[in-house]
Amino acid sequence: MGKIVQLKNLLQIRKRAKREGKVIVFTNGCFDLLHRGHIEFLEKAKSLGDLLMVGVNSDHSVRKIKGKGRPIVQEEDRSHHLASLQSVDYVTVFDETTPEKLIDAIRPDILVKGGDYKKEEILGRETVVRFGGKVLTLPLVRGYSTKRLIQKIQKLK
Repeated sequence: MGKIVQLKNLLQIRKRAKREGKVIVFTNGCFDLLHRGHIEFLEKAKSLGDLLMVGVNSDHSVRKIKGKGRPIVQEEDRSHHLASLQSVDYVTVFDETTPEKLIDAIRPDILVKGGDYKKEEILGRETVVRFGGKVLTLPLVRGYSTKRLIQKIQKLK
């Protein structure tokens, strides 16, 4: 089995990891144009536990969230990019616009998002806290964002 897995396989991995006493960290996002900010965030997230599981919005859900013209990179490629990172243990694609169902199923020990979120705004927070987990935010890497990259590319036209 590779790093890109269906939810049913991720749940089996989670069950085994919990039996072994491992700490599961979860984050999610579109990860449309992978950049240094994403990579440093994922490295910090991984350092919080034993396994880092990443939920990636499907192309369909990215279009609903970000609008016309997005995603720029297709879900298969975005998943592959993330799976190629040493810090990422498993990647799964989800089709909903929020990760709440995925978080309810996985019940990670730590749910982590970027510092642009307030903890009380993080979707899935209630589930994680209810099962004894932690919800954390990590500082963003200044100067790096997908939106900024897209704007830079558009100026090149």
